[in-house]
Amino acid sequence: MTTTTVAAAAPYPNPDIAAAVARALRNANDRPNPELDAARSPRKYAAMAQDFRNSAWQHLESGDLPQASNKAWGMVAETVKAVSAQHGGIIHTHRSIAEVVAQLRRLAADAGDMDTARQIGAAFLIAGKLHINFYEDELPHDIILDGLMMCEEMSARLYALFGPDYAAYWQH
Repeated sequence: MTTTTVAAAAPYPNPDIAAAVARALRNANDRPNPELDAARSPRKYAAMAQDFRNSAWQHLESGDLPQASNKAWGMVAETVKAVSAQHGGIIHTHRSIAEVVAQLRRLAADAGDMDTARQIGAAFLIAGKLHINFYEDELPHDIILDGLMMCEEMSARLYALFGPDYAAYWQH
């Protein structure tokens, strides 16, 4: 298993992140579901992301490349859900995940942090390709390894810049 560290950076203001999350969920036409949403918390999503992260490395080490691929996607998806939930938005669909990523990417770009904007966009595309590989089983080990590392870096960066502050999850 690898450990990812992200340089400390001043987080974006919470009202800006909350507005970006709200825009994303509106764009995706994602509506709250009070009966289900009460049990969904940033901490729960972060714990799930950590579980997917650990599982991805275990599957990669054992040679189960489709499962490693899908767990990498799960790590990214649950990280995005944790960030969104921290700022008032519960995600219900894949489209909403993509919209939140796009809005966070745009927030970074608007702040002039093009490196972060590009890394978020590229890593999300890689995560999507890994998700597809679960069904297609066509990617070789080294590509999945690189993709998993990029997904891990993306998750760490999202936590560091947009919260919630679960950096301890990425120190193991």
